[in-house]
Amino acid sequence: MQEDYSAQVDAAIPEQTNLAKGGNLAQAVENLLSLEKLTRQGEDSTSTTKVAVAIVRLCYEAGDIRFLNQNLQLLAKRRGQLRTVIQQFIGEAMKYLDDPKLSAADRMELLENLRTITEGKIFVEVERARLTRILASIREKEGKIGEAADILQEIQVETFGQMDKVEKTAFILEQMRLCIEKKDFIKAMILANKVSKKMLTDKEMEEIKLQYYELLIRIYLHDKKYLDIAKSYHAVYETPIVKQSEEKWKSALQLLVLWTVMSPYDNEQSDMAHRLQQDKNLEKLPLYKKLLDDFLTLELMRWSNVEIEFSPQLRSAHQNLFKDNSMTIDGPINLWDIFRSRIVEHNIRVIEKYYTRVTLDRLSQLLDLTPVESEDFVSRMVTSKSIFAKIDRPSKIISFRKRKEVNDVLNDWSQGVNGLLNLLESTCHAVHREMMVHKVN
Repeated sequence: MQEDYSAQVDAAIPEQTNLAKGGNLAQAVENLLSLEKLTRQGEDSTSTTKVAVAIVRLCYEAGDIRFLNQNLQLLAKRRGQLRTVIQQFIGEAMKYLDDPKLSAADRMELLENLRTITEGKIFVEVERARLTRILASIREKEGKIGEAADILQEIQVETFGQMDKVEKTAFILEQMRLCIEKKDFIKAMILANKVSKKMLTDKEMEEIKLQYYELLIRIYLHDKKYLDIAKSYHAVYETPIVKQSEEKWKSALQLLVLWTVMSPYDNEQSDMAHRLQQDKNLEKLPLYKKLLDDFLTLELMRWSNVEIEFSPQLRSAHQNLFKDNSMTIDGPINLWDIFRSRIVEHNIRVIEKYYTRVTLDRLSQLLDLTPVESEDFVSRMVTSKSIFAKIDRPSKIISFRKRKEVNDVLNDWSQGVNGLLNLLESTCHAVHREMMVHKVN
């Protein structure tokens, strides 16, 4: 039967506090432990919690971290200890980890002790996750990035029911960040897939959403998935907190345009570019609107003119992207060279629309490239199935029209004959109708 010991506890705690401050900490803790046994056996969880927290506080205020750790272990292992009591005194002990007066050695000792107590206990899984995050942060500050990442990977917060979604997502993002710092991009992407993008649309998740896509962009940049980078910036651009700031949405829209035009051409990239072209906010960014329009217009973009028109402003506005020396993520990536390649590929698609055959020398002249470079670009685009082309090397002629198979020729001939017969029949009906009308008149 549950009993109420609140009055007895309220009287005992101040008395034992004074005893501990008088230099008799061990006796005060022993007296409180006896009272804790009484309240625990009486199933008075509120009073038991007060006593346990008081024991933890007295040990810490006395500066005896070793004695504190002993009593934390003792309280956790007591027979029939209530779960709420363990949660509360662990929460009290966790507050001391942030105390700047605590030495590094004592902080680490207390931290490891709390992690040992919480190990394997589902009802304190949230507290263990927080403690693990603190430990990972300490290891990172020591320069042990790999160890910090491995420590944090032990916790699978996506299965935690007691942790709110903001803290849960922030924890996963920290796991992602450490994996990226460790250069483990595969595991970072696995962690990214644990985050629900639909959930990120909630208002309270806006800051988390921006952090998520910032990390995701780093992963895509390593994997050279430029269209996915553009999609990430589109998600950032559509975030309400970004829309409210002109400086933020302009920056996001600029990067969205840049990564869209630097993405390899396909149906998805083309669709995204055309939808982006309809955005009215581009009117406030004339340079980027002009850049996007040029890529969507079936006209040649001469590299010499593009460099004069866009290079100074793009390089000054995006110094971290368009560096003369290569930007290194996990290897050299010169984005200015990629930008030029996209222009060459655009020009080849334009030429393929207007030419059925062209000499290699003429193609090189139109592309402002050497014959070897022109042939290399055409070969790569054929391999990626962006265009169809055949190169006659001895004659130095490139053909952009696919030779029809026998069945295709017969089908075309059959359709032509059917069309001619239909036209003839319609003509006969028209002539017959006119003759009938003429006879009536």
